[in-house]
Amino acid sequence: MAGRAPSFWWQPRSTRSRLLEPLAMAYGAAARRNLLHGERAAFDVPVLCIGNFTAGGGGKTPTALALGLAALALGRRPGYVSRGHGRRRGDPAIVEPDRHTVREVGDEPLLLARVAPTAVAANRAAALRLLLDQRDVDFVIMDDGFQSQRLLIDYALIALDTRRGIGNGHVIPAGPLRAPLIDQVRAADALLVIGAGAGPDAGQGDGRIDGHIEEPGGPVRMMARAGRAIHAARLVPKSRQILFGERLLAFAGIADPNKFYASLEELGAEVAVRRDFPDHHVFSDDEIYDLTETAAKETLILATTAKDAVRLATGSEAAREFARNCAVLDVALEFASPFLGQRIVMETLAAFERRRWRR
Repeated sequence: MAGRAPSFWWQPRSTRSRLLEPLAMAYGAAARRNLLHGERAAFDVPVLCIGNFTAGGGGKTPTALALGLAALALGRRPGYVSRGHGRRRGDPAIVEPDRHTVREVGDEPLLLARVAPTAVAANRAAALRLLLDQRDVDFVIMDDGFQSQRLLIDYALIALDTRRGIGNGHVIPAGPLRAPLIDQVRAADALLVIGAGAGPDAGQGDGRIDGHIEEPGGPVRMMARAGRAIHAARLVPKSRQILFGERLLAFAGIADPNKFYASLEELGAEVAVRRDFPDHHVFSDDEIYDLTETAAKETLILATTAKDAVRLATGSEAAREFARNCAVLDVALEFASPFLGQRIVMETLAAFERRRWRR
């Protein structure tokens, strides 16, 4: 779901969400059928899926990158499968970062391909088939696709952002949930709570982006009652000093720009001007000119996210030049336990072996 999510999704339950509840019930019923009875393509390779309960960003891609590195540390040969949101074509393709643009493969796959071979397609089974045919891969990480169930998954890890939680708790279009929460919990193997204060009660959204309450029906407690593993992690900047004390014009085309701005301020930067764009946004030359002029007029440093930077770096000539003049806040996922990433990889391998034994 590229684009900007409705603001009422992340606010307390409102008249708008209640009016959309009949549509949400129909959407939820279809999603439930897909989760429980969807036709899944099986491949003779371990498949680890990184998903979210909700639409929009929740730390899936940083989690996928961290787990790819964990797989490499264990001597595996990982590869990524992604839909490639925003790409113009739906046919399968192997991502080549030096040749492909965002319009051809999407922004997140370009980041994933820096760590391991990556295949994209609207049909993730077709992407995996191409990946196995053309690359020497023995461990697959699927970025998103938990609810679509196109592939037989050995281990499903759900990333939950503590800032956003599950919003108003409604299913699309009344809220951000991609399927009824109870059905998603039943289909998941573990929960990764990402953010400051990640603990046993994190992620119980009250609708506010920066606030949480404890609810008996919240995702963390539901996962715990279902006997699922609950882990913690946080996103940390790769460079902590580069923007300290600087005045910034910060811009972001991601699902939760406020998280980006908060990270800059935690580093000691002053975010003087903020510019929000829809998730996966491709910047026009007019927008680039406006950002450049505003920063020059106010004597500000331009700052953006790694995902926005990769879109700019593969865009028009003006976009590429603009990207060279932007500071980029690149973040990495840090697990609460040093060996948690490798443990998740090993649990996926064990689940795969059980699947082979049953077959």
